[in-house]
Amino acid sequence: MATLDLYTKGAGVWVPDPEAVWVSATLLRDYKPGDEQLLLQLQNGNEVHYSVDSPSDLPPLGNPDILEGENDLTALSFLHEPAVLHNLRVRFLDYSSIYTYCGIVLVAINPYDQLSIYGEEVIDAYSGQDMGDMEPHIFSVAEDAYRTMTREERNQSIIISGESGSGKTVSAKFTMRYFAVVGGAAQQTSVEERVLASNPIMESIGNAKTTRNDNSSRFGKYIEIGFGRKGDIIGANMRTYLLEKSRVVFQVGFFSLLLIYKLAVLSPSWVFRS
Repeated sequence: MATLDLYTKGAGVWVPDPEAVWVSATLLRDYKPGDEQLLLQLQNGNEVHYSVDSPSDLPPLGNPDILEGENDLTALSFLHEPAVLHNLRVRFLDYSSIYTYCGIVLVAINPYDQLSIYGEEVIDAYSGQDMGDMEPHIFSVAEDAYRTMTREERNQSIIISGESGSGKTVSAKFTMRYFAVVGGAAQQTSVEERVLASNPIMESIGNAKTTRNDNSSRFGKYIEIGFGRKGDIIGANMRTYLLEKSRVVFQVGFFSLLLIYKLAVLSPSWVFRS
């Protein structure tokens, strides 16, 4: 393996840690095939011996310091779990940035706080710009999809995925706000709210308590937004589909379910038309 040549004295590696998950360390001597241990120095100055039964047991290599805090994970020399976690940590704590690219994927860290990075002046800054020309942002992904749709007249999809409480709904909200503003929709600030307000009753019967969220949705949501020839929003619709039937602990009566279905279908918020 060519990478074995990189395990030399002074090289940085990542080793597992029961509390910090991964901690960085420095090799104090070269590794040679057949060695059963590595001599490492941890960040706190302690020297430790790291067992290596085979080359496959070697710890992940660290990236050069110059790549620390890169805004695109694909630019890292070594892309593995500790490298990704460390880079996201540096960007979040040192650069106060919750967004990082990984190619065409945008990784977001929920700050659990209100940030002033979603105003119309920020939308104006990202409008018409390429993803590579701007710092990572949810608006950059929205702009790329919007521009491709209007230029090539092709449908676009944005997939927002994450665990319970990671901020998927908020990300969808800011994406739709971007579309509303750049499309010049009337009542711009309420467009995304009216779409997200649809179908609350049907969703409520599928929620379940998790270790992260007392009211975690078991539903996936498909939000379909219609645009006119000028790129303005002319309609929107939301569909839901149950992801985990096993999390529904009991079945409601037929009459109640029928009533809930009628309320959801007949509710004005079920489908929004401008």
